[in-house]
Amino acid sequence: MFSWVNKEQGGRNKDGEMYQTVTEGLQQLYSKKLFPLEETYLFHDFHSPALEAADFQSKPMVLLVGQYSTGKTTFIRYLLEQDFPGMRIGPEPTTDGFIAVMYGENEGIVPGNALVVDPKKPFRKLNAFGNAFLNRLICSQMPNQVLQGISIIDTPGILSGEKQRVSRGYDFSEVLRWFGERVDRIILLFDAHKLDISDEFSEAIKAFRGQDDKIRVVLNKADQVDSQQLMRVYGALMWSLGKVINTPEVVRVYLGSFWAKPLQNTENRRLFEAEAQDLFKDIQGLPRNAALRKLNDLIKRARLAKVHAYIISYLKKEMPSLFGKEKKKEELIMRLPEIYTILQREHHISPGDFPNVVKMQEQLQHYDFSKFPSLKMKLIESVDKMLANKISGLMTMIRDEESMAPPAMVSGGAFEGSQDGPFGQGYGEGISAGSDCEDWIVSRDKHKYDEIFYSMNPINGKISGVNAKKEMMNSSLPNTVLGKIWKLADCDKDGMLDDEEFALAQHLIKVKLEGYELPTELPHHLVPPAHRKNEVADILYNHDEN
Repeated sequence: MFSWVNKEQGGRNKDGEMYQTVTEGLQQLYSKKLFPLEETYLFHDFHSPALEAADFQSKPMVLLVGQYSTGKTTFIRYLLEQDFPGMRIGPEPTTDGFIAVMYGENEGIVPGNALVVDPKKPFRKLNAFGNAFLNRLICSQMPNQVLQGISIIDTPGILSGEKQRVSRGYDFSEVLRWFGERVDRIILLFDAHKLDISDEFSEAIKAFRGQDDKIRVVLNKADQVDSQQLMRVYGALMWSLGKVINTPEVVRVYLGSFWAKPLQNTENRRLFEAEAQDLFKDIQGLPRNAALRKLNDLIKRARLAKVHAYIISYLKKEMPSLFGKEKKKEELIMRLPEIYTILQREHHISPGDFPNVVKMQEQLQHYDFSKFPSLKMKLIESVDKMLANKISGLMTMIRDEESMAPPAMVSGGAFEGSQDGPFGQGYGEGISAGSDCEDWIVSRDKHKYDEIFYSMNPINGKISGVNAKKEMMNSSLPNTVLGKIWKLADCDKDGMLDDEEFALAQHLIKVKLEGYELPTELPHHLVPPAHRKNEVADILYNHDEN
């Protein structure tokens, strides 16, 4: 099955195992340490299909989930800045299947049945969901720079009201759970006018249980409401999510309007731009964190496989050898919560590592417990050694690989439009205001600052730190912030401020009060004219000295 394990990898570690990269190491550890345990205790039948080479080697994937007409397909179009094959956009439920948008030299569509037999794509195990699903699955390939870094999975619009009673012909929640285990980021999209979470949407979110660290929430079309309404919408969304996502941490919500059309309400423009940049940075960093995510998922899988082995072997041990097997089986299924507690105490297992008890009870109905394998401690110990020793070695390899050749960040499309130039985030605002002007930007308000400065009776054109402190304290900024402003404004470090330095201090206070961050060093364009070095004069002086 694992033909890729036997290929010469070109290097051996101290244990004689052939791998030089993290990806190769993950493949080797899975096939030699974890897969035997999974196969012995029917892990693939109960929880997740076996992993293949493409699962380790694939690019980071982003899964988009949301109700119909929340802008999922438009969001992909916004990121790519071009249409992709198979794309349909409209107010009705237009995307009726799963679309894997991936990089390809030639633009085209690969149908689902052909996609699941391609060994280079990480979708082969989707074959288990049958033709009803595969007929709703396509791979959209195109040469796009964004797709060189990530792949994006578009999903059908989740139905609400009467529509959600219509059967899709396949287990929608199980398909989402399969994708949730393998993708790097799960983005839940909400419409500012459509915050209700339908039964199907609730089941979809519950399918991602255990993948909470991958989930991000986007409140799309936020420009269609004003500030007051947006505050209420945000509160209502958090309340709705709190009933479905059972985590103590508050999920990260990004506000914005993710399409290339004019904003309907521009009063929150700065907020939307900042939120978009935060989301872009999160997506751009996925290739850099891909190896760490796969390592983390392998650890979670190994812990679940161990617990599953304990459960299966315990059920086998409790079965009678001859009579009353069916009655005992029903009794054990009913006692499964109690069995979880016994195993938890006996093997010192965290309660969070156990699978869902209700789902496990349903699955166990279809098996003969007497045919389950007994506990083989050698397999358990092999996985324990992998978790204790081998994983730490891969962690070191990840850091070494990043220092030698950092993975490229996602680029192209919408990721290029707002990074450089005058439309970059923060360009010409806050501390960078006036960077492209010939005059000193502080001089525009210096006449107001001079009135305050000369009212403090400067001596020899300067005021002491005590006098400056009294005026600067009127801003109500913390002492730590004012201390940083003082260090930036006291250009000659003499413990006093002249009129230009005082004006600079007032300007920096204004910048901070407007919500911008202060720099660690004073930018050249903010240095007071009287304190700027005359580089030409310095060159001439040094020439004369020589």
